[in-house]
Amino acid sequence: MSGSTFGNILKITTWGESHGAAVGAVIDGIPSGLSLCEEDIQKFLDRRKPGQSKFTTGRAEDDKCEILSGVFEGKTTGTPISIMVRNKDHHSADYSNIAESYRPGHADFTYDAKYGFRDYRGGGRSSGRETIGRVMGGAIAVRLLESLGVKFVTYTKAIGPVSIEDIYNEEALDTINSNPLFMPDKAKADEATKYLESIIADGDSAGGIIECVISNVPAGLGDPVFDKLSANLAKAICSIGAVKAFEIGDGTKAATLKGSENNDLFGKGGVLRTNHSGGILGGISTGAPIVLRAHIKPTPSISSPQKNINNKGEEIELTIKGRHDPVIVPRAVVVVESMAAIAIADALLAGATSRMDNIFKIFKN
Repeated sequence: MSGSTFGNILKITTWGESHGAAVGAVIDGIPSGLSLCEEDIQKFLDRRKPGQSKFTTGRAEDDKCEILSGVFEGKTTGTPISIMVRNKDHHSADYSNIAESYRPGHADFTYDAKYGFRDYRGGGRSSGRETIGRVMGGAIAVRLLESLGVKFVTYTKAIGPVSIEDIYNEEALDTINSNPLFMPDKAKADEATKYLESIIADGDSAGGIIECVISNVPAGLGDPVFDKLSANLAKAICSIGAVKAFEIGDGTKAATLKGSENNDLFGKGGVLRTNHSGGILGGISTGAPIVLRAHIKPTPSISSPQKNINNKGEEIELTIKGRHDPVIVPRAVVVVESMAAIAIADALLAGATSRMDNIFKIFKN
């Protein structure tokens, strides 16, 4: 299977299946000398770990990571970093009733169409459990970027019809982390909780929106044609299985504005007075905060019976068994942050050789 690698200079390759022995990632391109240990990665994994609230799957995994290579005495060596998480609580029998049918909203049919074969135990590579590898790579990318002063604030902007309007910053971190939905507004989090409780009672699921605000990104990251920073961020975020739409800055709202309303005017020192562009112009970062949003679909696995067909074309009534999140959004917050960090770190490393004065700094010592 091709397509399991993302990045140009910083490359991440994820591997493993939901019900296999383990899942993991190989991260290549991280410079030597970055302080890194398993605890740095575990903090990110704990943010996506299942079983932390009534709104996540009951799959009981501790998701403990093991660094297998690329780190020595607490520092990266510059060689590929291989990390693994062992699967422990996989109930493959829960999926026996879908071995010969395609689940609505899942990749079952398309995998069969492409490969003529599929791993029906939790979806195999198409399972959300694949994102563990992304999160481990993202933890390292964030570690690299934070050492340069770049900061991330990522949170749930909407659950179903319940939405917050303002863009929140790092001052809202305490509120974000104080509720299981990772919303920076307590009143909205309470409202969203009631909405989810009603959805669960109906045997249904919900979607939502994740917003990521990245500050202190230097101006000049990204390239002006096919490797635009915005394009690579879009690929990074849209490669997450549940994402159905992506926005930068004003996003779809920009289509309703006039040029006089959408333009970001410059002040002294090249500082933008507004940030409708979301920190990127012409595919290159402006130095203003990068603001992006990922729109997440409802969890396709629901407990309500659904009219369906099996792979013989026979009509059946399908009830999905197993343990599933009634809403993916809270656990996907750290996945969105991770993929954004990988894309930005890759652009930063690629941009290091875009000017001769940068090269002189490295080689004229």
